[in-house]
Amino acid sequence: MDASPSPAPSNFVRDIILDDLKSNKYEGRVQTRFPPEPNGYLHIGHAKAICLDFGLADEFGGHTNLRFDDTNPEKEETEYVESIKADVKWLGFHWDGLFYASDYFDQLYEWAMKLIKDGKAYVDDLSAEEIRKHRGTLTEPGKDSPYRNRAAAENLNLFERMRAGEFADGSRVLRAKIDMASPNLNMRDPVMYRIVHAEHHRTGAKWCIYPMYDYAHGESDSIERVTHSICTLEFEDHRPLYNWFIQQLGIFPSRQIEFDRLNLTYTLLSKRKLLQLVQEGRVRGWDDPRMPTLSGIRRRGYTPEAIRNFVASIGVSKTTGVIELAMLEHFVREDLNKRVPRVMAVLRPLKVVIDNYPENQVEEMDAVNNPEDAGAGTRKVPFSRVLYIEQDDFREVPPPKYFRLSPGREVRLRYGYFITCTTVVKNASGEVVEVHCTYDPATRGGNAPDGRKVKSTIHWVSAAHAIDAEVRIYENLFTKEDPNQVEDGQDFTANLNPNSLEIVTGAKLEPSLASAAVGGRYQFERLGYFCVDLDSKPGALVFNRTVALKDAWARVEKKQGAKS
Repeated sequence: MDASPSPAPSNFVRDIILDDLKSNKYEGRVQTRFPPEPNGYLHIGHAKAICLDFGLADEFGGHTNLRFDDTNPEKEETEYVESIKADVKWLGFHWDGLFYASDYFDQLYEWAMKLIKDGKAYVDDLSAEEIRKHRGTLTEPGKDSPYRNRAAAENLNLFERMRAGEFADGSRVLRAKIDMASPNLNMRDPVMYRIVHAEHHRTGAKWCIYPMYDYAHGESDSIERVTHSICTLEFEDHRPLYNWFIQQLGIFPSRQIEFDRLNLTYTLLSKRKLLQLVQEGRVRGWDDPRMPTLSGIRRRGYTPEAIRNFVASIGVSKTTGVIELAMLEHFVREDLNKRVPRVMAVLRPLKVVIDNYPENQVEEMDAVNNPEDAGAGTRKVPFSRVLYIEQDDFREVPPPKYFRLSPGREVRLRYGYFITCTTVVKNASGEVVEVHCTYDPATRGGNAPDGRKVKSTIHWVSAAHAIDAEVRIYENLFTKEDPNQVEDGQDFTANLNPNSLEIVTGAKLEPSLASAAVGGRYQFERLGYFCVDLDSKPGALVFNRTVALKDAWARVEKKQGAKS
């Protein structure tokens, strides 16, 4: 096996910035921006862009703006603006400037007027469908609009009247006048402005014409003197248009750089489709812990450190691939393992009565808070005659290689004693509802003085001291690795997992959790990592399972390393 360290993840964007700094292209400045549209909640895919935009600027002593691309008033809301701010802060980043594309509406309008005067833009009366037909195909050139050669004075008049609200939605647009035969369809007289009579979340009814993203984006970058405008690969074919507007206006030459977007197995990263899930009630909202939104995974118990470590590990390239969800979970598990306290909880309780234990006696057992953190200390856990264990930790007729509790078998209770099952109590249906055992008082702490060994250690809680809780067990929201892969006539919702949420009521927890605060993270020993949900109330705790203890990705890495 090769013991040499793994190569650092690729980041060609960082290399570009280094080259620009060496050549003094932007006088040694690095200015980036994160420009989300406030039409939904951010998801894990956006985390890669956030870490890249903010992280690179931080690395080179630069600055990052948070700028909302609020050019589509019918889909944007203040709720989304506030959620995006919260998500960026949660990830551990801070913007140097907070801006909105709507801050620049007046300047964008003046620049549009300039392009009209220069013969570089015109008002088109064609419908959206007619414009699509005129645009041509990848193999056939487009066809000029009959309104393409209107005089500048007429275009100025019509554009001013568009702004004044004289025309209906969709009746006219402003288009850039470039090249209808260009091999790049984005350069075939793209639309710059459309008419939308709708209230804007910031500007109200001041405007009824709104700039398109391709027009507003580069100019907004230029106004903010952004040096490196980093976006995902689907905008690569838009870069010539980005540059064209900047060149025609003679403004600050921001540079657009495209990188591969993040794709995860079993995960849908489309705000439109995530909104559909919310609107149709298929999830409990944008912050449902099954959702890939940053608010959802935050509620589930993921840590920002885990997200940042995950993003750093996958690198930045121009090759769009799909990352295993197990890899993300590995980084979550790795981070939680180092930081969270261990506690004992029984999700599906089975009563155990230790017949030879003094009936009114209560002992306090020393339990380790976190074996990965020497400074985490210990806590006291009450032990008594009647306990709860997991139903899965007992079998009346044990299958082969089952080493947990069964009649006549001895096991170790975590931090406690050796116990041996003697009898069982069943209900009318023949189900075991109570197990009776004896204990060996000499084995306190989990070791036998005579050196005898047991093959299993199980966790427990004292019945008299346990607190009740609801526990929500989450699985993948979709059953297919690619949720968009459907048969004819179906949409992505056909791949929803009907078992993505199991609500376990009547779970029993050790009493130290009585004061657990919303957002608190814990490892339930042998069960997984859990987080206190915001639905919790005093005396009625609710926990979300963040991730199970089983680490599929670590096994994959180990297998790959063994082959190297």
